[in-house]
Amino acid sequence: MDKKIRVVVLFGGQSSEHEVSRISAKSVLENMDPNRYDIHMIGITKNGEWLRYNGDIKHLASGEWEGIARANLISESIRAVGDAATCMDLIAVRGQDGRTETVDVAFPVLHGPNGEDGSVQGLLQLAGVPYVGCDILSSAACMDKEFTKLVLNNAGIPQAGYIKVLRDEIEGSIQVIKSMVDERIGWPCFVKPANAGSSVGVSKVREPENLLEALRQAAKYDNKILIEEFIDGRELECAILGNQHPMASVVGEIKPSNEFYDYNAKYLDGKSDTIIPADIEPQVAEQIRNYAVKAFKALGCSGLSRVDFFLENGTNKVILNEINTMPGFTEISMYSKLWAASGIPYPELIDRLIQLAFEKHEQSIRSYERT
Repeated sequence: MDKKIRVVVLFGGQSSEHEVSRISAKSVLENMDPNRYDIHMIGITKNGEWLRYNGDIKHLASGEWEGIARANLISESIRAVGDAATCMDLIAVRGQDGRTETVDVAFPVLHGPNGEDGSVQGLLQLAGVPYVGCDILSSAACMDKEFTKLVLNNAGIPQAGYIKVLRDEIEGSIQVIKSMVDERIGWPCFVKPANAGSSVGVSKVREPENLLEALRQAAKYDNKILIEEFIDGRELECAILGNQHPMASVVGEIKPSNEFYDYNAKYLDGKSDTIIPADIEPQVAEQIRNYAVKAFKALGCSGLSRVDFFLENGTNKVILNEINTMPGFTEISMYSKLWAASGIPYPELIDRLIQLAFEKHEQSIRSYERT
């Protein structure tokens, strides 16, 4: 029998999406073939500690894993005093004899800043470890919604209009900002942190008098805030899988349980309806799939992404909303559902993502010298 692939799943993280990451990781772990993979887990706490965890995965979602991991800490160090530390020390795993061993591949099931923004990807690249998902540059560019818009605008992909506001501009310039909204994008509008995901910190603002509070809320999560044009339309999503030759899934539609597809609708109440495939004209579905692949390539993505669109009511115009480089993997998440509907079940999807990680790593080490 072939040797198992030693994979470490990273979860948690220092972001507002810490809880979502734990739920996503639980789903990923439940669908990994233990006959194919030697599976290890490392949780990152909210204050940035990296803890090895070998307990039951059922404790990930509740957060109980952290106490169990701490209780199982052994008073042994990763290396002898005086040895040089490397990035690999953070993701090293322990064999049955207690010695540290390197991993074959990492699966960073991390959402949001300090996990999906290129930071952990940089650490894994320095460690020389293949990892699932986008590289440093594409992760960072996709996390920053303004940079995403700049790249996609250059690629000719339609998007909603927006205004950029910095945190320290809010209080002293609110009247000017309101005037800009009046003139350039109108009401209602959406206010969101430029660097966040899972709809954290996002507000729909119907009246000018509510703008200041929405900006303050978004400013809790990022220094840069976007005020976006409201698009009256249906919410459609397409999943992408691949590296240099990506393929697109069928298109799905979200009918959110709340006024818009916010954090609660995505992860907590489970009441939002998903329609897969979406009930749209074939030519519209094909345009969405083409735009999704084009955006993936323009931003230099690899492995996976979920691309979100609006289909504007009245005009049937396709407008790209966001691209997510590590989309949710929970039981009600669209990424795995879209691929299941496209003929790739969850366990096979994980296999393909890990193989794409090895493929990307092979390409990357050919691009720079490692001594």
